[in-house]
Amino acid sequence: MNHYSAQWIEDWCTANGWTDWFLERSRYWAFPPNAVMPVPIPTQVLRAIKAERGLCYEERVWCWATVLSASLAVLFTYVLSSPMPLIAAFAFCAVTVARMEDDEA
Repeated sequence: MNHYSAQWIEDWCTANGWTDWFLERSRYWAFPPNAVMPVPIPTQVLRAIKAERGLCYEERVWCWATVLSASLAVLFTYVLSSPMPLIAAFAFCAVTVARMEDDEA
């Protein structure tokens, strides 16, 4: 899952003089000022951007999907008198939480 909006990375690169940023295998790379080789954008910078901006659009959609699935599961569990909708919602929420986990540690 992409944890950062492209516009956030673009804004940071423009403000700090980095150019031609790109995403490769869930890592952001860019050319620092006066450099001829791209380097990974520092993790501290990415974490600062995330702390300032919060959740990106994709993360918000997944969060709302988990809330909706849990709510519907409660309703269907009551209507059907079966725990299976809750089990399915739990599995979906578990996968979503795992996807939202930060890959960079």
